[in-house]
Amino acid sequence: MAQWSRGVRLGVDVGQVRVGVARSDPHGVLATPLVTLARDRTAEPEAVPSDMAELAALVTEHEAVEVVVGLPVNLAGRQGPAAVHVQTYVGRLVEVISPVPVTLADERMSTVVASRRLAERGVRGRRQRAVVDQAAAVEILQSWLDAQRRRMQ
Repeated sequence: MAQWSRGVRLGVDVGQVRVGVARSDPHGVLATPLVTLARDRTAEPEAVPSDMAELAALVTEHEAVEVVVGLPVNLAGRQGPAAVHVQTYVGRLVEVISPVPVTLADERMSTVVASRRLAERGVRGRRQRAVVDQAAAVEILQSWLDAQRRRMQ
């Protein structure tokens, strides 16, 4: 049985335009929305994109012990172009936030679930677009935390 290390985890939903970020409590029980970052697609190849620099600052600010990034797989469990995009992003992120580990977590349907939950609460349209990435990051992190807890039992 693996040992659970106490500490804040950040959950990340990487999109083409925005990056949603959530955080857990130090006990790993509850994920809450934190921030949405704009993707920086203009950085020079050797420069750190501003969204990754902001993520690194959040890791430091919250003393995160791990970053959990959603890996988009299709319903059949296969990886498509979106998964390749996320893996490329994670490869660079690992360099930027080292030595804090980055874990990939299956995020099948996280944005769909997040959008549905927001709509159920009456958050629609422009207001929903502003927070759906954070909500998806919450879904990713909460699912991962719940799975870790089940493994510890």
